[in-house]
Amino acid sequence: MTPPLHLSLAGQAVDVLREQVLTGEIPPGSRVNEVEVAQQLGISRGPLREAIRHLASERLLTLVPHRGAFVTDADADDVRALFELRTALECAAAELAASRRTDVDLVRLHEVCAESRRHYQTGKPFPYRLDLAFHQALLDAARSPQIAEQVRLVQQRVVLLRSALEDDPPHQHASMDDHDELVKAVEDGDAARASTVMRRHLSRVCAQMLTSLNR
Repeated sequence: MTPPLHLSLAGQAVDVLREQVLTGEIPPGSRVNEVEVAQQLGISRGPLREAIRHLASERLLTLVPHRGAFVTDADADDVRALFELRTALECAAAELAASRRTDVDLVRLHEVCAESRRHYQTGKPFPYRLDLAFHQALLDAARSPQIAEQVRLVQQRVVLLRSALEDDPPHQHASMDDHDELVKAVEDGDAARASTVMRRHLSRVCAQMLTSLNR
């Protein structure tokens, strides 16, 4: 019996290669050096190519005939399209979270917000894992696995694009304020307010990314 992807060599390669792509270790537009990556992971080219096909299905990699796999790049139109989809999904998730959240969900949301501020105050580059952790906590509170899976695919493409952009501390501070306001709306059970804040938040993120792309 063929092992599940996440347990196979290809599955392990997916995890490592995805991390290299999302952190910018392999920058957008760059070609994936199959020989180098296979040697680094200690696997043959077969499982690596399976991993590459999987990440191509998630649109993190682009397969170019006779040239290989490249980390997907994007222009302004791609960013706008991504955020149109992300806004539709995450506004719906915010509304659901306001009506379905539990006390445990609220504790987790407050914890992530507090951790984000602590890290921001150190002056070090802001780890986007904390931003993803906040949005994941909100999705957990929404209890909609279908929305969560689609958001995950969109979010990681946003993280991929961010890996090539400079940090913007003022924008990060504004985002943390948005997160605090979102938690308050969810805590109050105010679905309309939660959706409004999420829409404003994602509009700000989109605008900041478009500005960075044009620099």
